[in-house]
Amino acid sequence: MPLGSLRPSPLVEQATQHLREQITQGEWPVGTRLPGENALAKTLGVGRSTVREALRALAGAGLVQARQGSGVFVIATEISEDWPARLRRAAITDVYEVRMMVETQAARMAAQRRTEEDVAALEEALAARERAAAQDDAAFVDADIALHAAVVAAAGNPVLTDLFAEFAPALREGLIGLVEVLGLRSHDRNPGHDTHAELVAAVRDGDGDAAGAILQAELERTLAHLHDA
Repeated sequence: MPLGSLRPSPLVEQATQHLREQITQGEWPVGTRLPGENALAKTLGVGRSTVREALRALAGAGLVQARQGSGVFVIATEISEDWPARLRRAAITDVYEVRMMVETQAARMAAQRRTEEDVAALEEALAARERAAAQDDAAFVDADIALHAAVVAAAGNPVLTDLFAEFAPALREGLIGLVEVLGLRSHDRNPGHDTHAELVAAVRDGDGDAAGAILQAELERTLAHLHDA
């Protein structure tokens, strides 16, 4: 399949798409050394910098690998799905089960490691959640997730913090849908306030067992709603 010259814009995206098609359709099997940048640039009708960026994108997708002094080689013909993409297509119940395991332990750690700054952040996040009760479902869910993120941050483990941040977009989408479908705020605009206040108090007081148990029970209730939705 000939590559053909590209339209003027957006050049990098077009170059990446054309090269990806060559690979995924089997024109360049695994182990093949790609033509050099000059040759690809001439064939595609773009500059070398555009080709370089396209190859970098293909490397990020797990399709090619640059080998020092040898060139760029095809290492796969199927795109490796990144973690955020897998989370986006995962069932919200599956995401929530993992979240529950991670966050419950994080709450225990937060109670042991929290600083004065962490406690202040938790109390402000709790107040922000209460204020968001007067707003729409999306704003309330955002405030709820922000409070949980503050608990995770108080654990003092940057890997846990980053992991929760990866979960957050999938959680947000699923929780907004759950609140709307089940009408969870139709009778109480601030559901779970007492439980979240107890969680913040347990972390503040250094009671890891209580913090973990409170959060476990809260997340189990939400997971049950998700299974029933």
